[in-house]
Amino acid sequence: MESNEKTIREAYRLAEGNVLDGDGFLALFAEDGSFNDMSTSQSFRGEQIPQVIAGLARSFPDVHRELLEVHAFGDVVAVELRIQGTHLGGFPTPVGEIPPTGNRIDVPAADLWYLRDGKIERFNCYNLMSVWLDQIGVHPDFKSAVQAAETAATTAATTA
Repeated sequence: MESNEKTIREAYRLAEGNVLDGDGFLALFAEDGSFNDMSTSQSFRGEQIPQVIAGLARSFPDVHRELLEVHAFGDVVAVELRIQGTHLGGFPTPVGEIPPTGNRIDVPAADLWYLRDGKIERFNCYNLMSVWLDQIGVHPDFKSAVQAAETAATTAATTA
C-alpha cells in the first residue's frame, strides 16, 4: 500500500505546473492504462495521457493540486484534493476556446487511482466542472436552456 501511495504522490508531483514531466507521468501507467476525466466523459490512453496534463498547464501554467486526504486501500488510492491555478491560457471546450481571464481557480475534486503491479491501470478524475467554469467566469444560460426545453416539448406534443 505504501508504494502505491508513493506512486500516486509522484504522479501529482510530475503533473504540477512548475514540474510538468509528461513522459515521467506516463511512465507510471501500465501499458494499457487509462486516464478518465469523469466530468467530461473523456478517456485517454498512451501518448494522449501526457497531452492531457500539458493541456491543463497551457490553460493554467501554475496548476497545483492541493492534496487534502490520501488513502491507500490495497491497489486503490483515493484522493480528495483541490485543483488550483490561474487562467492564463485558452480553455478548450467542444465549441471553442474560452480566452484567458486571469481568474484564480480552486476546484474541489476527488481522484480514484487503480493500480496493478505498481503501475496505474486506471485513473478516474472527478472534478466539479460547474465550479471550475464559474470561477473562470462562464455561467450557465438557464434562460436559453428552459426555452429550448419548452420548444422541444411543444414540438413533441404537436407532432404526436
